[in-house]
Amino acid sequence: MKKIISFIILLFTLFAFPLQPVAAQVQLSESARVTLLTASPWYEAVYSLFGHTAIRVQDDITGVDAVFNYGYFDSSQPFFIYHFIRGETDYVLGVTTYQQFVIEYGYKGQEVVEQELNLTFQEKQELFDALQINALPENCGYRYNYFFDNCATRPRDMVEGYTHGTIEYPPTEERQSFRDLIHEHVSHSPWTKFGIDLIIGSDADREINVREKMYIPSYLMNSFEGATIHENESTSSRPLVSHSHVLLPGNPELNLPGKRFPVTPLGAGIILLAVTLVLSLWQTVRLNQMRLLQWFDTFLFGVVGLGGIIVFVLMYFSEHPATNPNWNLIWLNPIALLAAFLFCSSRAEKIVYIYHFVNFAVVLLFLLLWWLIPQQLPLETIFFALCLVLRSGFNLLMTRKKRIRNRRYVSSRTLKRRWGI
Repeated sequence: MKKIISFIILLFTLFAFPLQPVAAQVQLSESARVTLLTASPWYEAVYSLFGHTAIRVQDDITGVDAVFNYGYFDSSQPFFIYHFIRGETDYVLGVTTYQQFVIEYGYKGQEVVEQELNLTFQEKQELFDALQINALPENCGYRYNYFFDNCATRPRDMVEGYTHGTIEYPPTEERQSFRDLIHEHVSHSPWTKFGIDLIIGSDADREINVREKMYIPSYLMNSFEGATIHENESTSSRPLVSHSHVLLPGNPELNLPGKRFPVTPLGAGIILLAVTLVLSLWQTVRLNQMRLLQWFDTFLFGVVGLGGIIVFVLMYFSEHPATNPNWNLIWLNPIALLAAFLFCSSRAEKIVYIYHFVNFAVVLLFLLLWWLIPQQLPLETIFFALCLVLRSGFNLLMTRKKRIRNRRYVSSRTLKRRWGI
């Protein structure tokens, strides 16, 4: 009931205070404040698992209290999924009232921390003017990049660009990669973690510096907290943040990680490997190609092929960062989908045999050289790849046994003909 009431209030507020840029040419007063707002993760959507960042400009004298948010996108655009996969998603800078912002994030149960930036009056005015210009319809769009150009890096770049000095950030002690930071925020969802690990490649495993870590809102907030501004042509410096406080406490009742799927990727891999082994051994005992095995192979290699198409497209036809090279393409290969269509065709036995031979050799080599691959691969991959090795290996074995049996049958029939039997 509380959620329903909160939702009604949220809808009323959004209609009562529609999205619109702040009026241009507003001169701030000396008492104006510019703050950085950092929201905690929201667990109802994948894109919100990393939190959010916005800039607030508040001036009680002029009546300005606006929140500049670089995190808006339009999922109703034509072919949105296609453009999203290709990394052609365009985000926009939206401007809302502070009241809208608080009600929205309060409804979601997210914690919001506010950091007041220690800027001069001139820096505040220049930053505010630039944000208003950036929010104009002809300027508000930008090509989203989840590592280098997102809702957290844009506010940082705006603050840096209109600060009359050089901002120095405190170094982080821990050595981390892009993938490490992702794992921190998706640890509650094993399937999300597994899926992300499959589509991002080896470039995501390099060690990153403090500034590159700021693509995560919480890391940006922590870096701002200890940062100092070194004045141009001066030896003086000042802290970037004058003070911080929790603007909106989180509500665990509204914002909790959802229930995990009962089977984790590791569990699914082990179960699939066990089923694959049992069916393969059964096939060996029966000494024939069972219809059940044909359907199983079609399903297994078909799913692998579909996954391979996604990895292939992200590697060679997308603008997403850190997707190429991706060593998962060795076992998650789009050719498997083509092979899956040929498994039930007797006319394609030779092609299927060649595919299984190549797949067996390549995937087995991939597993043997696992620790030498320059990419942090998910452990679950071993079990799924073993399933492919087993099915290709047993299919090769059954084909060989079938040929030996046919050869013996032909030889026996020839001898009987010679002896007149």
